[in-house]
Amino acid sequence: MTSPPPIGKLRAADLKASDFLKIARKMEARQAFESAHRVMQNCSQVMRYAVATDRAERNPVADLRGALVPAPEKNHAAVVDPVQLGGLLRALHSYRGAGIVSMALKLAPLVFVRPGELRQAEWTEMDLDAGLWSIPAARMKMRQPHIVPLARQAVEILRELQPHTGSGKYVFAGQRSSQRPMSEVAVLAALRLMGFDKDTVTGHGFRATARTLLDEVLGFRPDIIEHQLAHAVKDPNGRAYNRTTHLDERVRMMQEWADYLDRLRDSNVVQLRVA
Repeated sequence: MTSPPPIGKLRAADLKASDFLKIARKMEARQAFESAHRVMQNCSQVMRYAVATDRAERNPVADLRGALVPAPEKNHAAVVDPVQLGGLLRALHSYRGAGIVSMALKLAPLVFVRPGELRQAEWTEMDLDAGLWSIPAARMKMRQPHIVPLARQAVEILRELQPHTGSGKYVFAGQRSSQRPMSEVAVLAALRLMGFDKDTVTGHGFRATARTLLDEVLGFRPDIIEHQLAHAVKDPNGRAYNRTTHLDERVRMMQEWADYLDRLRDSNVVQLRVA
């Protein structure tokens, strides 16, 4: 006989945040992080209804914000084999579609930001002389400002694009209107046109590519990589890094990454990690 849920016999008005947290912790203990978030969302909906129907005075599930283990990001198809990556890079550089999309395809692996952050990039955020792209908090998933060091190759791509869209707002302006960024499916559609299916590579997959190879091949510290991916990273004292943390090291990493991609694209040279 199935036992009743731990809170199944309790009145909604008597439930506390800790009652729901106990349920979530049991799920987290078996690594069911996504399920824990989904169950708590359902519990919150029930409690909101209880409040609306005078069965409870407030929704205690709302107090769990930030208390649950974050659900892992969904995996996106990515190329992490260096030889295959070299072939992908050659395909990107030989794309003969719309010029702006072509530039986005070339830049995406170099900066490995989220597709929306790339698509909505603005010229006012770019300091090409300093080789820095400053993305404001409002456009970042974590709502924290972020700096992307631009390798020499990335600056060259942007300077080539500047005469075409530099007088407008968006770096990758839409074909129909310069007042709007290019379509959110433009890069993905180009990848499909080149024969790369959804199980091989996605625009978001360049992030997984960089995360894997920067660590396993080029030997950069995981916290430096995660910080450049704009993930939540804390220092040994538990403090969140700000956007300029380890900037010199990140500048060096981004240039070495760009040089490594050039070698793969030009001759499929695979640089092994030095122990």
